[in-house]
Amino acid sequence: MKRQLLLFLFAGFIFSAVVSQNSSVIVTGKITGDKSEPLEKASVKIKNGNGGTVCDSKGDFRLSVASLPVTLLISYSGFDPQEITVNGNEALSVMLQPAENRLDELHIIAAGDKRFSGKAISYPGSIEIISNKEIGNSPLPPHDLLAAKKGVSVTTSSLTFKTPSTRGFNGSGSTRVNQIVDGMDNQAPGLNFFVGNFAGLSDLDVENIELLPGASSALYGPGGMNGTVLINSKSPFKYPGLSVIVKPGIMNVGNSPRGKTSAYHDYSFRYAKNFNDKFAFKVGAQFIIATDWLANDSTNYLRSGTSGKLVGGNRRTDPNYDGVNVYGDETTVNMLDVTDGVLAFATQQFVSGFRQVYGTDPTQAQINGFLSANPQTQPFYLGKQAGIIPDQNVSRTGYAEKDIIDPETRNIKLYGSLHYKITDKLEAQLMANWATGNTVYTDDNRYALKGIKIGQYKFELKSRNWFLRSYTTQEDAGEAYSATVATQYFNEAWKKSQQWYPEYVGMYVGAISAGASPAAAHNMARDYADQGRPVAGSGRFRQLFDSVRNVPLPNGGLLKEKSQLWMTEGQYSFGDATRSAEIIIGGSYKRYILNSGGTLFIDTLKPISINETGAYAQVTRKLFNEKLTLTASGRMDKNENFKAQFTPRFAAVINVAKDNNLRMSYQTAYRFPGNLSQWIRLDVGGDYLLLGGLPWVMDYMNASKNSVHLIHPDGTIESTPYVYKEFKPETMNSFEIGYKSLINKKLLIDAYAYFGKYEDFIGRIGLYQPATGEAFSIVTNSVNKVKTHGYGLGIDYRMSNNFSVFGNAYSDVITDVPAGFKSYFNTPKYRFNAGFANSGFGKDDRLNFNVMMRWQDSFNWEGELANGPLDAFTTVDAQVGYKFPKVKSTVRLGGSNIFNNYYKNAYANPQIGGLYYASFIYNL
Repeated sequence: MKRQLLLFLFAGFIFSAVVSQNSSVIVTGKITGDKSEPLEKASVKIKNGNGGTVCDSKGDFRLSVASLPVTLLISYSGFDPQEITVNGNEALSVMLQPAENRLDELHIIAAGDKRFSGKAISYPGSIEIISNKEIGNSPLPPHDLLAAKKGVSVTTSSLTFKTPSTRGFNGSGSTRVNQIVDGMDNQAPGLNFFVGNFAGLSDLDVENIELLPGASSALYGPGGMNGTVLINSKSPFKYPGLSVIVKPGIMNVGNSPRGKTSAYHDYSFRYAKNFNDKFAFKVGAQFIIATDWLANDSTNYLRSGTSGKLVGGNRRTDPNYDGVNVYGDETTVNMLDVTDGVLAFATQQFVSGFRQVYGTDPTQAQINGFLSANPQTQPFYLGKQAGIIPDQNVSRTGYAEKDIIDPETRNIKLYGSLHYKITDKLEAQLMANWATGNTVYTDDNRYALKGIKIGQYKFELKSRNWFLRSYTTQEDAGEAYSATVATQYFNEAWKKSQQWYPEYVGMYVGAISAGASPAAAHNMARDYADQGRPVAGSGRFRQLFDSVRNVPLPNGGLLKEKSQLWMTEGQYSFGDATRSAEIIIGGSYKRYILNSGGTLFIDTLKPISINETGAYAQVTRKLFNEKLTLTASGRMDKNENFKAQFTPRFAAVINVAKDNNLRMSYQTAYRFPGNLSQWIRLDVGGDYLLLGGLPWVMDYMNASKNSVHLIHPDGTIESTPYVYKEFKPETMNSFEIGYKSLINKKLLIDAYAYFGKYEDFIGRIGLYQPATGEAFSIVTNSVNKVKTHGYGLGIDYRMSNNFSVFGNAYSDVITDVPAGFKSYFNTPKYRFNAGFANSGFGKDDRLNFNVMMRWQDSFNWEGELANGPLDAFTTVDAQVGYKFPKVKSTVRLGGSNIFNNYYKNAYANPQIGGLYYASFIYNL
């Protein structure tokens, strides 16, 4: 299949090149400012076309056009744009006039697929834009800037794994938000979530980011229940030249969980070359290395099936202690079960030996005499007879996260692309993005993604009115392992539980018999059973731990995962098919190939293939002299394991006055259960096995012979057998109203309110099988229906002398949640962001600064690993810079969380402290 697809793409490229029209006209010119200074990187675009270029260091440009006359759009940040009509071959000389600091740049420029084009103020839904200018003056990397936008929550699993979510349902690797990078779905095919800022574009290559909060399935397909993030790279035609960032810094300062300050290094380069505006290429890389934030919550957590709660106690006061971020202590056995097991095994051995010697079975008195006199069984027999041994669960001694996860995070991104303009309206692109490194992800436990590799490769034909693209995502989990499972196997490697627990119970009985208190006896028993326990960080510890983490599940902790995604999609815009309507149609074919060798999925014998198809259409009509714009969209998607889903969307924009628009929309959304939810079969180290939700799970549990019963949240077991129900996609309906006002091109006010209703929640339930004593957790739909609502207000004001200020506040609330139902609605009720910046002041506008503040209220987090409270926090990010125009460079001092107030934005995740840097930036 791969070979056929590559041959098809290559043939398409050759065919397009052969039949293309190569005749063209070359337009040249020079762009300067009002002081006759050349404007390097001034943009020159063909109006109503795809062609464009930028000026070189002398302000000169060269642009190939199909014919004359042609109208050019010339723009440069800080200057008024101009529109020039070229009738002949004479060289142009254009002088741009300085512009006031204003919000004219708020156009939707990232939507290259034309599902919407125009100004953001006219978009029929909520939209948040991170422009190239904003990226250039930010104290944060481009991806992290989403945290300052209204309606957004960010979950930080580690330094390089941050997940933005919207409308309340937040978590690591959110499956309710699409992330699309240059038209490519950025999710990891097998793990089935997008890997945050770990894989994708480097900081130097991000041109802009758009966030569409709320339902977006009608155009962007499954996964867009709560939003879609569109991240777009810089074209080598528009941004040629060499750019470099050198960014050393420090982190883990002050009262750090790591205990000492550590270095931070971030290096990037990008090189692009434009050949006569016909052929261009770019290459680049980014390398990050640092000591990661640490998850160190040692709170005692009582697990109950697929749920749990925080309880009191610690390792010395609770024999069954299970720390939130302590691993290996999930193994637990009841002391009475240990006693019965030891006595039963000894009895069996005695009876067998007695029978061989005497030819008959011993009497019960003889058995009791043996058990009471034998040194190995005496404590267990006498202890049980005297009632000394309690009905008490005891856990193995675990290790902290700092002991078993490599603290060094690494992230290497490599990318490149070739671009060829077949005509001034048709461009061919061949693109590759590849990333590798170490990072950490939080779900049902902490996963150390060690040496994970993700590559994306795309071929695309792109015209003004249509595009056709094919791409693939190749995932290799490398040496990724489950922290919990690996540590449990590590405990078994240095001393098996069949030895550890009898030692524990035997010493406990002896201590009690000697007059010790139960608490003291438990500690004496643990110290005795833990004799020989490897010291964290020692040579023996590393040798044993590496030996078990490199063994594939279910016999070790390793995730063998090499899944793939193959995608082909196309779209055609009819433009103004009628005088007042624009029509867009599109379709897609997607194929997943899941290949974990049986370690993550039920794919022991062969990889699992899943096919998914989709088609969509949109009609936009403007009425009453463009005072009213109506949009109707609809999409049909079919996953081979589920019924087809149709998602309509209707929107209206009313132009109340110039640059004042009222918007309303009704939209539906859905998500097919992800690949993990369908096919997972994973032992996460607890007292149950994780299974998917398709009908195969009933056969796997052999439920037709041995019935399974529902485990209620309080731990009680349903008496009647569980009956399997159809597994369905999760759906929601949403209504939104908003108002956007741009006053004097300087003050932007944006307000919205929404209401949503969710059905067929995808979640997990616990099942118990009495005949085997096994417990399982399967994915299913909840019968509960919940409602959400929220609102937000944002203000962006551009003042004179390049000063700007922004602020936004927003709220998300869930209602009608039944008691005991886990919705994973992880967001505080109130959040607030604000910022103050200047993009250029002082001599020749060389100085710049940016200060941003983020605050969120406290709330209770619901997660797969643990549930718990999150405190309110305030964090401030800031930078100050100085430009050296002659060498096209900028030096900056800055940091995130500059007051170093350690906080968590998700329970069981790491504490985030300050990160401080000094950076040198060349030719950004």
